[in-house]
Amino acid sequence: MAMQGAVAQGVLWGVMTLGVYLTFRILNIADMTCDGTFALGGSICAVLVVNNYNPYAALLFAFLAGLAAGGVTGFLHTKLKIQELLAGILSMTALYSVNIRIMGRSNTPLLGAETVMNQLRAFFKGMSPNMASLITGIIICCVLVTILYWFCGTEIGSSLRATGNNGNMVRAMGVDTDKMKILGLMISNGLIALSGALVAQSQGYGDVGMGTGTLVIGLASIVLGEAIFGWFSKKLPFWFTLITVILGSIIYRIVIAIVLQMGLKSSDLKLLTSVIITIALAIPIIKQHSARLSGKIHSRQEGLKDA
Repeated sequence: MAMQGAVAQGVLWGVMTLGVYLTFRILNIADMTCDGTFALGGSICAVLVVNNYNPYAALLFAFLAGLAAGGVTGFLHTKLKIQELLAGILSMTALYSVNIRIMGRSNTPLLGAETVMNQLRAFFKGMSPNMASLITGIIICCVLVTILYWFCGTEIGSSLRATGNNGNMVRAMGVDTDKMKILGLMISNGLIALSGALVAQSQGYGDVGMGTGTLVIGLASIVLGEAIFGWFSKKLPFWFTLITVILGSIIYRIVIAIVLQMGLKSSDLKLLTSVIITIALAIPIIKQHSARLSGKIHSRQEGLKDA
């Protein structure tokens, strides 16, 4: 039961990981806005659902609010020339107050409110909350991966990816890289806010601090997915790379659930996350050293045979 819950939460947080992937891997920006945007999505969704708005409309409004938050960060970075990391911190700090303003308090429970998961459970009698969250997350993730894969193959999407790879070359081709960065930050934070809204509906409350550590969790999930599935192939197709990002989020949640069941205190989770990221980042280096070592051993064996 606990493992099913971990997988369900991993899928829902996987939407957030897709957003972090857009900025961290495609645009090469470590966007701190996500810590505030995740809570923004949860706050808006919680308030709307409690006030009897359609839960799907609440997800849409959360996504649009995330777009706006990402646009503010992009404006600070590209137009006011504030360093990208600082621009994200400024937006994240401002969003803390915005989220409290939206909810009127630090926490909004969804007791008795209609959510996407509740509607699914009502349709399929006897379905557990975790299974409802899992199915909802899988459907949304499949839709988002399909849309992102299509979008990144368009002219605008290709320009967005090229901006992160070589901004100078893209500017020489007449592409406005500032607009590409703003667009990337908007889409990223929109997805992160959507994830926050989904998590809020799944766990039954919106909280002003629910986004704390979002960037670190997203990075851990990305690195885990790349390290584990990159071990089998150096070059993964882009559509599968997007899937590995979500799988990395699921693996991260499973690891957390296992170590908690083994008796680790919840206060040690940040230390565990740092260790996981460190190990995952070290895997490519270990692979290089092992390849060099095996090459040296092979050369020595060939030399002995010739002798």
